[in-house]
Amino acid sequence: MTLMTRQLNRKTLVLLPVLAAALLCGSADAKKKVPQAEPGQFDYYALAMSWSPQYCAGSGNRDPQQCAVGRQLGFVLHGLWPQFEKGYPQDCSDEALPNAVRVKYEKMFASPKLIGHEWSKHGTCSGLSAEDYMALSARLKDGLAIPAAYRKPAEPIRVTATQFKEQFRKANPALADESVLPFCTGAGRFLREIHACYDKDGHSRSCAAVEAKSAAKSCGQGSFLIQSVR
Repeated sequence: MTLMTRQLNRKTLVLLPVLAAALLCGSADAKKKVPQAEPGQFDYYALAMSWSPQYCAGSGNRDPQQCAVGRQLGFVLHGLWPQFEKGYPQDCSDEALPNAVRVKYEKMFASPKLIGHEWSKHGTCSGLSAEDYMALSARLKDGLAIPAAYRKPAEPIRVTATQFKEQFRKANPALADESVLPFCTGAGRFLREIHACYDKDGHSRSCAAVEAKSAAKSCGQGSFLIQSVR
């Protein structure tokens, strides 16, 4: 073995631990949670309102607070979701929900435990304080008039997507075109929830084309059923 070869081997032995440590650090860094977007960097809001009877038809035993017989809940707030024109951000910071805000707004949700999840996953991407985000959620929720036929139907209602959207436009004349979208479940047979779309200032706007396409695909049958309240 030549002197040069021995020197190269010694250098390799010295460098191997350094390279191994660098690879380990890189692996750890790759596993760190990286937010998908900066807070406040999004295009519009989708106000998601779930149809409680459909949720309770599948999850009633797991959520007696929302699904107890006699509550007769119809549309309930799921959340206010920042959206991109394609896709959406989530978990934009680890800012905790202040307890005072939790206590003030938890009854806005059919299941109070939902408020913490909605804040951490969606609210942190709004760029608003927790108080302002929840206040905006409440304002948009309360400002969307539910058509009389869909408030507390005693019997199931069968309707087409076009008829459904027309009823919401009649109840809310200021809505933009394609600003309220029905989403279905059960291979398009049952209404699951609606998305009502707003700009960052809370004014009605059309939902993004990809969201409208997703809604149409989910309600792909000729009509769908709105379950009765209980």
